[in-house]
Amino acid sequence: MSHHEIEKKFQASIKTLRPNTEYVIVDKAPETQEEFNENIKWVTGKTETNTAITTTTNPHSEITWTLVKAEMDRLQTEYDAQEYARARAVAYPSTPDFMEAYTEKEIGGDSTKWDAYVINYNKVRTDNPKE
Repeated sequence: MSHHEIEKKFQASIKTLRPNTEYVIVDKAPETQEEFNENIKWVTGKTETNTAITTTTNPHSEITWTLVKAEMDRLQTEYDAQEYARARAVAYPSTPDFMEAYTEKEIGGDSTKWDAYVINYNKVRTDNPKE
């Protein structure tokens, strides 16, 4: 998983655990307890010039590395479960192909393109099962 993907999952996890929490990721999104403690600065306020006041001490008891990691794992499991759908989406015949095949079948009476479309559609479903 790329650093960008880890960061997106980290941010989504924090948002789930405690919406509107303000923090700064230093260096990279954490992948361990140690990085969580070192790489996150928690915003605790703002100065008169609107500069963030931060601390490395986590002031939010509902946000722990254990909970963040569990939420990141849950999000990854959810993402992985939809792999078949992402694969199908790019492999299905196009909407214009569908429209042309359907129109020729219904209006023109020629089902040649429709039959080919159905074969391609079913192949995508077979090649990318839900499991």
